[in-house]
Amino acid sequence: MAMGAAAFGGWGLLLPVVPLAVSRAGSSDAVAGASTAIFMATTVLTQLFVPSLLVRFGHRAVLAAGCLFLGLPAALFALSVAAGPVLSVSAVRGVGFGMLTVAGAALVAELAPPEQLGRATGAQGIAVALSQMITLPAGLVLFALSPALVFVVGGVIPLIGLIAIAFLPAIHPVAPPRRKSADSRSAARAFIIPCLAIAAASASFGGLSSLLPIAEPGRESLIGFALAIVSGSMLIGRYGAGAIADRVGIGRALAPALLMVFGGVSLFAFAVAGSNPALLFLAAAALFGVGYGATQNDSLVMTFRVAGPARYSQASAAWNIGFDAGTGTGAMALGVIVGTVGYASGFAMAAAVALVMAMVVAIDRVRSAG
Repeated sequence: MAMGAAAFGGWGLLLPVVPLAVSRAGSSDAVAGASTAIFMATTVLTQLFVPSLLVRFGHRAVLAAGCLFLGLPAALFALSVAAGPVLSVSAVRGVGFGMLTVAGAALVAELAPPEQLGRATGAQGIAVALSQMITLPAGLVLFALSPALVFVVGGVIPLIGLIAIAFLPAIHPVAPPRRKSADSRSAARAFIIPCLAIAAASASFGGLSSLLPIAEPGRESLIGFALAIVSGSMLIGRYGAGAIADRVGIGRALAPALLMVFGGVSLFAFAVAGSNPALLFLAAAALFGVGYGATQNDSLVMTFRVAGPARYSQASAAWNIGFDAGTGTGAMALGVIVGTVGYASGFAMAAAVALVMAMVVAIDRVRSAG
């Protein structure tokens, strides 16, 4: 959990800062969103290969490499935040994040007893969310004080994870046996719903975290605090969904969680439409955070259940690809959309995506029960 907190802390510190720095340097909202999108694109590409890397090198080596790729290049942002250098550095950092997300989630599944998998993933989520609750607003505060300093700190934090990695058990997963083609098609269909669910929710998060500081100029401290509320609320959502999964059933919390995502993003859309009070932003953050955290946990446990213990690393890769592809697509797409229709309408579109996904999940559950 300490490793996950350090890795995601470094990611969270710079997540809203890099697009803001790009925007302040004179680039468009589309380029600002692209800084997140290119990071997530290389993250997703890397995730495709992480299960094989885990079999060959083990969790500790892959996690250590991930910390180095995510952390060391971040200091280069202090030299230039022009579009070309920022996109290049973001691409390299995404490789490290891809390693960390898949290997970290798979390690939790490897170590946790099956009957406690929901709560174990929830506990890991709490460690991650706690670090983000601190680093998301801290990044904006440090950027206001010293842009160069925040990029150096963002590079150092992931390297702290190397200390925790040294104490992890040495685990080398075995390559799973090949499935029959019919079984592979069935498993792929079962992955679709949880992976699309986390992609829909993450698209909203990617857009909000990248564009809210730009949408509310002069209110960066408020937005930083709102992002901290999102992370804090995710603690409740993740662990609550984990408890429900272990005690009531996996997948029961997913549709209600997506409805909360829809409600939270809708409130954000209304909040940025005019000069609205801070309380509205904080209420939106709390509602969105609980829903987003619950969506993360329930969809992740669903993928682990479908995969089975022999394929935890493949399940982690599939889920993380949905998570990161959604985050990057949301940042990029909303960056383009808001330039045409405005922030309120763009965020409303993201909310509509979450609502549609909630309906799809609910319909699929009814059909499965029948």
